[in-house]
Amino acid sequence: MHSDSVQRENELWYKDAIFYAIDVESFQDSDDDGIGDFQGLIKRIEYLKDLGVDCLWILPFYSTPNRDNGYDVRDYYSIDPRMGRLSDFTELVKVAKEHNIRILVDLIVHHTSDEHPWFQAATADPGSKFFEYYIWRSDKPEKETKENIFPGQEDSVWSYNKSAGAYYHHMFYDFQPDLNIANPEVQEEIRSIIEFWLSFGVDGFRIDAATHILEGKGVEGTRLKRPVHYLKELRKSVTKKSQETILLAEADVEPDKIGLYYGKGERLNMLFNFILDNYIFLALAREEAEPIANWLQNPLPPEKCQWANFLRNLDELDLERLSEEERQDVFKRFAPKENMRIFNRGIRRRLAPMLEGNRNHLEMVYSLLFSMPGSPMLVYGDEIGMGEDLDQEGRGSVRLPMQWDDSKNGGFSNVNREKVVWPPLEKGPFSYKKVNVDSQHQQQRSLLEWMKRLIRIRKHCREIGWGKAVVFKTDNPHVLAHCMEWKGSMLVFVHNLSSEPCEFSLATKKLHPRQFMSIFEDKDYEPTKEDTKKLKLNSYGYRWFRVNQVKEI
Repeated sequence: MHSDSVQRENELWYKDAIFYAIDVESFQDSDDDGIGDFQGLIKRIEYLKDLGVDCLWILPFYSTPNRDNGYDVRDYYSIDPRMGRLSDFTELVKVAKEHNIRILVDLIVHHTSDEHPWFQAATADPGSKFFEYYIWRSDKPEKETKENIFPGQEDSVWSYNKSAGAYYHHMFYDFQPDLNIANPEVQEEIRSIIEFWLSFGVDGFRIDAATHILEGKGVEGTRLKRPVHYLKELRKSVTKKSQETILLAEADVEPDKIGLYYGKGERLNMLFNFILDNYIFLALAREEAEPIANWLQNPLPPEKCQWANFLRNLDELDLERLSEEERQDVFKRFAPKENMRIFNRGIRRRLAPMLEGNRNHLEMVYSLLFSMPGSPMLVYGDEIGMGEDLDQEGRGSVRLPMQWDDSKNGGFSNVNREKVVWPPLEKGPFSYKKVNVDSQHQQQRSLLEWMKRLIRIRKHCREIGWGKAVVFKTDNPHVLAHCMEWKGSMLVFVHNLSSEPCEFSLATKKLHPRQFMSIFEDKDYEPTKEDTKKLKLNSYGYRWFRVNQVKEI
């Protein structure tokens, strides 16, 4: 391959990558204090390499009062001592690179903790420069233009600080005051944070609350005058050392606003695909392909950009992009009880129990995710089908300790159960005694071994990460049929969203099923006969094909 071509593909490594999200405190405890740490994660790198992970997104690990799972940062330049020291992080990056695994870290600069020295200085002396780091007003507005992100827990985006004698703005909890991103000095601080973590050799940043960073806060001087320029500057900051360093943004916005974040490929590299995630769950709830088929007909991001596709993350499953009727359909199917829901918009469950542990259904949904244009992201424990604990508060329900084996605390920690960071799941069909890595390693047909195979297959299907999607109409509303085409090569994917087996035809004259060579499927299907255009799918069946003699479609 030409050296320029190799360099280009290295710079666009994320187009083909398998991403894996880890909450360090819940992954592996190495020093028996009940809390996961970097040394524990280092010991599990071999496992992640064997799974097929290309890039770890490590959730917040900075010094924090830990009132919001680490998203309340007290110091951007130090590590939560429960998880280790900076030297441990240095070792993690080194060991990960030796295993060809990249590292993304969270860039949480929309807000700080109220214990951050900047906020402490601001409230102690409203005449200091740090007061201007935040957003203030002398009185609380009679009518608020924005709703707090946590309805039911926060009733306002303004809170009074007695020491400062003023109200400060917070889109999230009242202990997370918003930074004034329009302030050039704050922008300089953000550049310093980026440069600090780049010096450790990280491969990029996941920008928390990217949408809210670009928005004004209803006070003069708090809105970025040139948000596009700021995104370009952020990109320049991260690519100073290497063009391979990326920005992945949490931007849950309407489809017509996506272009602001991507530009022509010179702004952000990746966005979480909240829109597709909403439509996947609507399609699953209704057992109808149409919501996903409609999304697939949207134009792709610019070539240098990519979607990060996911089914669940470690927040709630946010269904904000759906209409009220659509959202209720998803609630009815996957969160029928009130304690399964959160913030009037989301579901606080893991995928396996949402699908009632149905292995066929789980496989089909992950097959669907991995066949979508973009790069797939898993959350730790997805690969073994971990469950949730609805007795835990809020988002804590899905942050259970990783289930490594059936020993004490699922092999996560040797301490007494009451000292573990989140109580291990001991009872029910998803307990660590029934669902764990060790037992699934020993079963050839386990979900873990199936997931490894799916990841290996995906790595050989570059058409998905680079190609163009085309939807095929079928004569069955439960079947999603689409193809990905790239450099004269084509893959066809068919998924049955229904619990009933089916037979269907593809409405295309350009292709015939006899051209299809199966590369991945839920079971061995009979070869397609010469004289038929019909294809079969089992209950929640899926089939991936490579197409011989591709014609332009």
